[in-house]
Amino acid sequence: MRCPFCKEDSDKVIDSRSSDAGRIIRRRRECLACKRRFTTYEKVGESFKLSVIKKDGSRVPYDREKVVIGLQKACYKRPVSADQIQEVADRIEEDVFRCSDKEVTSQFIGERVMKHLRAVDKVAYIRFASVYREFTDAGELIDEVSQAIREPDLTDQPELFPD
Repeated sequence: MRCPFCKEDSDKVIDSRSSDAGRIIRRRRECLACKRRFTTYEKVGESFKLSVIKKDGSRVPYDREKVVIGLQKACYKRPVSADQIQEVADRIEEDVFRCSDKEVTSQFIGERVMKHLRAVDKVAYIRFASVYREFTDAGELIDEVSQAIREPDLTDQPELFPD
């Protein structure tokens, strides 16, 4: 694998994990030349693509990068690492592929993003929710913030990223 930083072709695998119910292998690698670390994903090429049904009824191919970009925007200038963002994206993808193999609604994806983001950083969660839920006034935003403060995380998992 070519290093994305120095372009050398020598690295070692530090960690491998499967995700997406075994459909994807995530590998942490370290470049032997520059010593920087990067992540690669291996997946089997499939003849079908998962379609996302948008609010207007149109269908578009599922694109993990759109989920990652949404997470990055929500986590901008927050203490959330790039690895944490990728892990959240992995968990969202696992949920999506576990529940559907051909089509999924954008609403389902948005709800999964909010669920997993809330466990990582509540400010990032509020940022995402304010755009996703299209709040029309400050009262709706205040209600969401109040609810996030009052209620414990609603995830069915232990803490995603313990220190």
